[in-house]
Amino acid sequence: MSHVPAPAPAPALVPTHCPYCSLQCGMNLRGSGETVEVVERDDFPVNRGALCGKGRTAPAVLSSRVRLTGPLVRRPATGRLEPATWEEALRVTADGLRRTRARHGADAVGVFGGGGLTNEKAYALGKFARVVLGTSQIDYNGRFCMSSAAAAHNKAFGLDRGLPFPLEDIPRTGCVVLVGSNLAETMPPALRYLTELKDNGGSLIVIDPRRTKTAEQADLHLAPRPGTDLALALGLLHLVVAQGRTDEEFIRERTTGWEDARAAAMAHWPELVERITGVGVPQLRAAVALFCDAPHAMVLTARGPEQQSKGTDTVGAWINLALATGNAGRPLAGYGCLTGQGNGQGGREHGQKADQLPGYRRLDDPAARAHVAGVWGVDPDSLPGPGRSAYELLDALGRDVRALLLMGSNPVVSAPRAAHVEERIRSLDFLAVADVVLSETAELADVVLPVTQWAEETGTTTNLEGRVLLRRRALTPPPGVRSDLEVMHGLAGLLGHEKGFPTDPEEVFGELRRASSGGPADYAGISYRRLEEEQGVFWPCPETGGAAVTADGAAVTAGGPAEEPDGPAAGPDGHTRRAGRSAGGPHPGTPRLFLERFATPDGRARFVPVVHREAAEPTDAEYPVVLTTGRVVAQYQSGAQTRRVDELNAAAPGPFVELHPQLAARVGVADGEPVAVVSRRGRAVAPARVSDAIRPDTVFMPFHWPGAGRANTLTNPALDPTSRMPEFKVCAVRLERVTA
Repeated sequence: MSHVPAPAPAPALVPTHCPYCSLQCGMNLRGSGETVEVVERDDFPVNRGALCGKGRTAPAVLSSRVRLTGPLVRRPATGRLEPATWEEALRVTADGLRRTRARHGADAVGVFGGGGLTNEKAYALGKFARVVLGTSQIDYNGRFCMSSAAAAHNKAFGLDRGLPFPLEDIPRTGCVVLVGSNLAETMPPALRYLTELKDNGGSLIVIDPRRTKTAEQADLHLAPRPGTDLALALGLLHLVVAQGRTDEEFIRERTTGWEDARAAAMAHWPELVERITGVGVPQLRAAVALFCDAPHAMVLTARGPEQQSKGTDTVGAWINLALATGNAGRPLAGYGCLTGQGNGQGGREHGQKADQLPGYRRLDDPAARAHVAGVWGVDPDSLPGPGRSAYELLDALGRDVRALLLMGSNPVVSAPRAAHVEERIRSLDFLAVADVVLSETAELADVVLPVTQWAEETGTTTNLEGRVLLRRRALTPPPGVRSDLEVMHGLAGLLGHEKGFPTDPEEVFGELRRASSGGPADYAGISYRRLEEEQGVFWPCPETGGAAVTADGAAVTAGGPAEEPDGPAAGPDGHTRRAGRSAGGPHPGTPRLFLERFATPDGRARFVPVVHREAAEPTDAEYPVVLTTGRVVAQYQSGAQTRRVDELNAAAPGPFVELHPQLAARVGVADGEPVAVVSRRGRAVAPARVSDAIRPDTVFMPFHWPGAGRANTLTNPALDPTSRMPEFKVCAVRLERVTA
């Protein structure tokens, strides 16, 4: 009788999350070294196994063929980046930062972070800037993501969380107004929520100047001229008032400021809004009917209305529409923002933003400074005050800010007025970049520090729902690569801070929990163990049960995860319900905010009166066309990682200029021919993509590529006065034929 060997055990699956967008889709990893496979993970509720091409191919960037595997230092003799030891690279970096501070002061040293950093790394980076470097000059590329929505959220609700409800609520509402988002390409697994909404009898209104793949799913597509979303929202609110479709009980019981907001909206009558936006009055009326006829409705915004010099007011106008119709602070209704970057939510909560301390505490609040300084073991008076916002920091490089430590960002491609930003970066006395790949920005550095990736490190991220998640280490990184936490630990030691910067992410998270405790974004009740056992935990989550509180002591109550939004706990009018948690026990987390009260001192949401104003750079005879920018499905952000994946490059090989046939005929360019787009800041050239899916007065360019087709060469850095968001989505351009 022959012996049959037992089959070898299947390689273990390591559950983790995608490194790209804010869905943070669940996935499993199997394999080791450079033979890593992504396996579907059906148990994670956000994506339920679905992945886009970027997620499926994410392991390709782990390859030593495309990623950094050892430090680089620029040699004075050759002027080139050449291999170095870690000891030399850290020493040169520390010397550069120390020398600049000694010569020019602490604020001459800047720090620029990224919305893809884990919560632990974002927290440590903010602490490093303020404790080790003593600089106020820290911000991050998340300022370019949803800062306008965050500012409007805080004004209206007293608290900023991208979605105040879980994604699972979207298919169960009656109507969704999706403003300036192309979910089908930016986060494809989320499109199912809109498909299920329609399957359940709900309606979808998409507002976008292009007929995107998402707009094709809509019951109603409104295509306003870029930069006029504010007028559109005001016109819809005007019609809601004129038709008597406001929720007067909700307005009276749960809001303040309605009279002034109503008066501002009534100045935007439908015919005026039609002239401003190009959206016909019948379409405006149809949108109001769909929205108000639904028993519950949601407004979701993305970068379209937010990346404007009036982005905060624009989002505020959409929030006013939700409040006026009672579609906020109640089950299956509300306003939410679709965060972009992988940790865009958590990345701005814990201290790498210019004006914030961990837990969403304000840097100019004495009580917040005292609390965080106590956790850090420093004098509150030693903490610097608020610094420059992202673009203002980049604009100051080489002048007020002479040295820069940059982690996880590529502003040479992603920043507005990118040629100017590149020039400012080149003018620095010293630049150190920590990144996974040799990005266009890293190519300009004096020192490049290769750091671990998502699959090679453990850490937490917070997705667009406010769900804190645990990414698990599945692989051993190459021997020449260190984690960002190890980089900061090494630099801190060389700069005189031997303690306070641990390399164990769970230890860092424990400190983050203490620093955030009692703040608006309270993580105190969240542990790695809970995140391993649960499918994420929604913040705020204090250490024990009971109401979470804001920094000013206002309660933020909401249902725990066991409560169904249409269950018996809902009040008869659907506007309020009990929190349903026992004080003293573990806090269950807060998937749904504002169901009893808003996070303001009086518990009421605030209407903010706003009026339409033109874009910072209107079109004229010299620049008669509007440029708007965005993403394509196969690339991500500046493309630093996705442009290194063959499958993704085959799907999206390079930049293009989308323009209407009428505009193409006027310029004299055919589909596929090169066309130049010229703004007051520069010139970009890319093949024409002629399509009737875009307005005749508008052109679109994706912003993933450097070089001649770099869209952000053209974009306008005009800033929103509140959020300091640049006006990526609107600038005046002209088109020119390109001849040999």
